[in-house]
Amino acid sequence: MAAQVKPPISMIDPSQLLRPEPTFHDKPLEAFRDYSVDDADPIKERVRRTYYAMHTNVTVDLVNQKREKWLKFNHFKSTVKDALIKLNDLVDESDPDTNLPNIVHGFQTAERIRQDRPDDDWFHLTGLIHDLGKVMAFYGEPQWCVVGDTFPVGCQWADSIVYGPESFKDNPDSYNPKYNTKYGMYEPHCGLDSLLISWSHDEYFYQFLKHNKSKLPEKALYMIRYHSLYPWHAGGDYRHLTNAKDEQILNWVHEFNKYDLYTKSAKVPDIEALWPYYEKLIEKYIPGICEW
Repeated sequence: MAAQVKPPISMIDPSQLLRPEPTFHDKPLEAFRDYSVDDADPIKERVRRTYYAMHTNVTVDLVNQKREKWLKFNHFKSTVKDALIKLNDLVDESDPDTNLPNIVHGFQTAERIRQDRPDDDWFHLTGLIHDLGKVMAFYGEPQWCVVGDTFPVGCQWADSIVYGPESFKDNPDSYNPKYNTKYGMYEPHCGLDSLLISWSHDEYFYQFLKHNKSKLPEKALYMIRYHSLYPWHAGGDYRHLTNAKDEQILNWVHEFNKYDLYTKSAKVPDIEALWPYYEKLIEKYIPGICEW
């Protein structure tokens, strides 16, 4: 009997579709996706539902549960290349411009960085692997726990979060006096590293790289960890919680995100021809069989 071919896992990634922050208001339309909201558009309506599910369910307790589950790194073992190949089966349904697998976006990002920064091979690899935490979708995680913008939990919801604080009306933390004030469970200027961020592919893959003793530089790890934290790096919120170190991290994240958001196009890189170069980088920075 012939083996059944599994259909791609369709990912609704709200962070690719809706950008509310003023940072993005002066960009030419042709350089971005269409970020308008249209109630008659089924994809945008699914994006809205994804965000409301995220904002209803992501609490301090849930984030701690997900960290307990995933940071044991006992779900599977594979090389980084084999994990990347899994992304061939991951199609981002929120992207109105392309139906290409997520791995293509990784190569597009990496190659644009390589074009501009030919000597920074660590940066090339960062571009390729930055979304690799999305492999959680193959192991039972709902989309609202894998994709989309991130935000701190345990304090007041920021106005710049997609769909705003109103979208958290069914979240129990909204009514918990320990969590619903400006500082919540944090101290002023405690720093990003002290904040508990909503669970997503960013935090998982950052922790993966630490656990598997990646040789990537610190700036690469922080680019990956906070590239979806739009309410902070694009919305300008949470400055009452950040510190001087975070200003350097902010520069790194801005440097990365100009490639992450704006490199998708209809042009598909010749992935097979590029693998030898990137295999060498994987061997240099994250070699061997890794624990996921």
